[in-house]
Amino acid sequence: MKQSFDARRGFLKTATVAGLALSGPARALAAAVPDPWKAAAGIAQRLANPVKFRKAEYLVTDFGAAPCKLVPVKAWVSFEDQADLPTPVPGAQDCYAAIRAAIEKCHAEGGGRVVIPKGDWFCAGPIVLLSNVNVHLASGAHVYFSNDPADYAKYGDVDCGPNGKLVVSRWQSNDCLNYSPMVYAHNQDNIALTGDDWTAILDGQGGVPFPGRADCWWTWKGKNATINSVAQDKSPNYVPGKLAQNQVNELNPKSLADVAPNLPEEKRRLIQGEGDKWRADDAYLPALSEAGVPLAKRVFGVGHYLRPPMIQLIGCTNVLLEGYQVIHTPFWQHHPVACRNLAIRKVHANSLGPNSDGFDPEACDTVLVEGCQFNTGDDCIAIKAGKNLDTQYGPSQNIVIQKCTMQSGHGAVTLGSEMAGGIQNVYAQDLVFENMNWATNPLNTAIRLKTNMNRGGFLRNFYVRNVSIPNGVQTSPSFYASLPGSPIASKTVATAAGAVVTFDCDYTPRADNVRVRPPEVRNVHISKVKVGNVQTKDGARASCFQAFVILGPVASDYNGPAPAPAVLPVRDVTITDCDFGTPVNAAHPWYTYNVRGLKLANVMIGGKRYDTTLSA
Repeated sequence: MKQSFDARRGFLKTATVAGLALSGPARALAAAVPDPWKAAAGIAQRLANPVKFRKAEYLVTDFGAAPCKLVPVKAWVSFEDQADLPTPVPGAQDCYAAIRAAIEKCHAEGGGRVVIPKGDWFCAGPIVLLSNVNVHLASGAHVYFSNDPADYAKYGDVDCGPNGKLVVSRWQSNDCLNYSPMVYAHNQDNIALTGDDWTAILDGQGGVPFPGRADCWWTWKGKNATINSVAQDKSPNYVPGKLAQNQVNELNPKSLADVAPNLPEEKRRLIQGEGDKWRADDAYLPALSEAGVPLAKRVFGVGHYLRPPMIQLIGCTNVLLEGYQVIHTPFWQHHPVACRNLAIRKVHANSLGPNSDGFDPEACDTVLVEGCQFNTGDDCIAIKAGKNLDTQYGPSQNIVIQKCTMQSGHGAVTLGSEMAGGIQNVYAQDLVFENMNWATNPLNTAIRLKTNMNRGGFLRNFYVRNVSIPNGVQTSPSFYASLPGSPIASKTVATAAGAVVTFDCDYTPRADNVRVRPPEVRNVHISKVKVGNVQTKDGARASCFQAFVILGPVASDYNGPAPAPAVLPVRDVTITDCDFGTPVNAAHPWYTYNVRGLKLANVMIGGKRYDTTLSA
């Protein structure tokens, strides 16, 4: 690298566990109040107005930005569907430099609001947020980000030679140097991204073919791993043998010894596993984490296939995201990492491509998600907290989700799967999982936990109440493949889709070679969930395949040295005052494994009331 990397890795030292912990009166409130919903109200009140800006405006047109003309292009709009979409004409004026200049001047003069007016704007590079700046999209402003990956390897702070000028990033909860997200901030304070309404659009053009090629960002997803998935069987334009994130990349070394020469041989073999699948980019990055390879050597970008998130904020404090729509994102739509005091309000997260999670707060403290709508190709909301050894930021905690609506997605409110640092104090209430696309692209599951013997971590103090699910969830089961010798046979437990509530502590176990960290799940309380029925293909009325699936940790998955750590059951879970509608699997309306003391009180399933305690 041409630049000293140590000067660019400050965020690794800024967000310690202690620094992210709720402090002072807020900690006392969480500890002393027996009613968790009072603690939730305190968090929401604290984030009622997290930012404040100087009254000054900077129009990007004053810095040379000009609107562009559009032409139609045949593009992918989901995993399997195509449509004609507008895209900037070839040679459209690039507004990257103008937007950057406006933000930098606003920041230098003490802050204010940078305004992108009504119109169509082409941006061939990232919008980088700086402290005390609010980037605001006027009603009717539509920013089309370039669909050429090379444009996100031009302006980063870390010069990685042939891999491009990259940024410090996280990809599926592992630190790396990679393509810049379309909107990015690093160690900034008092920042905002806002819009007048949902006609203010940030467009990642994730399904628009690359210049001169048939592939698009979404092609890089590669082969789908879910068995019996609905409406998500393929990645756009992907065919077997094509390079993608889950295919061996010859640019990656043939042995970890090349990048971690001091790694003990036994550990190297464990991390690599059998064969060379670990050399695919999406496996190679976690392998680097397990091997303790420093961030400076985790170089991706050009020649690799890790798609950048649309909006990624790292190590930021006092953040507002409000009032705009995001569409067609290459990867996760919003990914704040190690942020504190963040509110996202009235945002429409609307992208149906592979891994188009709507909002993924990771190792964040004090977060409010309010009044948003999610229509996604993956989890609507997925709370994360590091993966493998990248847990330096500690847990995700003190998160309130309320008054939101969810449509398509894998899970409506999800915890994990990357949660090695732990998740605690999460409050979800007054939600509508509308699932309006139930007939063609259904919500897979409503309330979801995902972890395994690799991702480990803990979930504790998770509270859910007042949830309406009028059109149920997916009424057919979907599965993941189990490990050889597992007591959980493949294609037998509907953990990928089909249950209203899914706790999956054996999530995609084949995806991880190192399985030495048993997860812990306790103190979960779900109440007042109402699920409606829809008409299935065979004419029956149903709400789901099963009401709930609680799959605790599977001890036989452990493959580390003896003695094995304790593998604890899921415990202290209550489900009360709920009506799960009519499951298709009436003979087995739920599934439990390695669960202790799951209490059902006034729970209706298929018209029958249950007041019982389950252990398995």
